[in-house]
Amino acid sequence: MAEYKGIHGNKIQNYTSDPANPILGQVWYNETSQTMKFQSVTTAGSWATGGNLNTARWFASNGSGTQTAGLIFGGLTATPPAGGMTGETESYNGSAWTEVNDLNTARNAMAAGGTQTSALAAAGDILTGVTSVSESWNGTCWTNVSSLNTARRYLAGGIESGTAGVAFGGLIPPNSALGETELYNGTSWTEVADLNTARRSLAGVGTSTAGLAMGGYTTTQVANTETWNGTSWTEVADQSTAGGGAGFGTQDSALKSQNTSTEIWNGTSWSPDTSSNNNLSNRGGIGTTSLGLLVGGEPPNVGINTTEEWTGAGSPQTKTITSS
Repeated sequence: MAEYKGIHGNKIQNYTSDPANPILGQVWYNETSQTMKFQSVTTAGSWATGGNLNTARWFASNGSGTQTAGLIFGGLTATPPAGGMTGETESYNGSAWTEVNDLNTARNAMAAGGTQTSALAAAGDILTGVTSVSESWNGTCWTNVSSLNTARRYLAGGIESGTAGVAFGGLIPPNSALGETELYNGTSWTEVADLNTARRSLAGVGTSTAGLAMGGYTTTQVANTETWNGTSWTEVADQSTAGGGAGFGTQDSALKSQNTSTEIWNGTSWSPDTSSNNNLSNRGGIGTTSLGLLVGGEPPNVGINTTEEWTGAGSPQTKTITSS
């Protein structure tokens, strides 16, 4: 039988901490934890604890950046009308959150997306009602840009940057669910084709030409999924679990989380995956189906500062070898 040295060309190495970039199949001994470890790939996704937000909140933004360069903004820190609306913005470096410049208009339940250096916040809920105000982030500060045509809250978006995106769905108080879709070109918002199913509290990912609308509520929870091609919406396969939640990814590869449930969209159908560690609602989602984040949330009616880091199936993973 071949030995490890014969296969890999060297003996098993001792380390005081895990190597920074182990190769697939590498085995090592961690002297600090006194454990034998090896590098493999995941067969199912997994959730791990990330760095805590500085400001606990729920109904924050969704989908801005990556797991190692994320951005979260807005949300609720207490139950209205006793204050609680925040414009605080935080950036994530893969391990810790740092406070940066606030939104000009504190709000929650907005359409949002982009990157850590170029993001967009559109419409949302404010203490006095709903707003149509949009703001663009340049990596340092927020600037007011053209407002949406329809003020609303609980909407979603497929937004790739601070200058391009699509916003859809939402609610006009007290309970009018919307299908209205608006497209942003960096200068103004234009009303385009409506969702096939008007709804609010849905999740959205993607871009202005390749968006994805997931779940939400009409008068009841719905599982509908629709794709956007820059011109019109198309009904595709329903989620396994109806309702709202957070999402991240692309039109062809997305993750949707609701409470602890996790579902993966492969461009054609949904399939369940590993449940998240925290039973929370109204979280923000950031990243891709390979590497993503769920941020904040409520249990209910109080803000949480937790971050969960998602590692998708097929991604590198360090495992500990245990004796049987």
